Amino acid sequence: MHIVIMGCGRVGAALAQTLEQQGHTVAVVDRDPTAFRRLGSGFGGRRVTGIGFDQDTLREAGIEDAGAFAAVSSGDNSNIIAARVAREMFGIENVAARIYDPRRAEVYQRLGIPTVATVRWTADQMLRRLLPSGAEPLWRDPSGSVQLAEVHTAPSWIGHKISRLQEETGVRVAFITRLGEAMVPTSRTVLQEGDLVHVMMRTDEIEKVEAAFAEGPEEGDR
Repeated sequence: MHIVIMGCGRVGAALAQTLEQQGHTVAVVDRDPTAFRRLGSGFGGRRVTGIGFDQDTLREAGIEDAGAFAAVSSGDNSNIIAARVAREMFGIENVAARIYDPRRAEVYQRLGIPTVATVRWTADQMLRRLLPSGAEPLWRDPSGSVQLAEVHTAPSWIGHKISRLQEETGVRVAFITRLGEAMVPTSRTVLQEGDLVHVMMRTDEIEKVEAAFAEGPEEGDR
């Protein structure tokens, strides 16, 4: 996958290097050309000098061929504008924006753009938003037989009740992260766009659960 990153600070440089090591092609955009020094001489991706929400700059970075976009500059406003341009102008599905003011998170989430607040930011969280697939283990019991994991949920599950998700996948939903806040769902809770689903499951059933979440619900009523 080709991925465009706006911002070449410590976060952007770390993301770029990690993604390239995973086999993705990467373009990094920053208005300060000296910032690219953080990438090191071994970085093989594109270095594009310019404003990250400028459409011509994004095209130079290969946004039209990209599968994901990360806005991780030092400015909240720039990040959210760039994220919206990537999604609304270029149709990029996997978009994530880093923010410094967690109070803005709910507003951004309602715009359909996953955000990662600085106070709880990790490279793993940002990567998870850009490459949402499979299950991400969060906890395992001492024996390793049971685990808590965030499982990527297919868009076709949106609008369906948690009770149906549990029934068809055979797992128990421990909690949901919605608009940056954790919540314990009831059987009547309906999945919404942007929800992150965390489930308890047996470790030996990970592949089966991942497949069920990725395939979506069976035909029938919600």
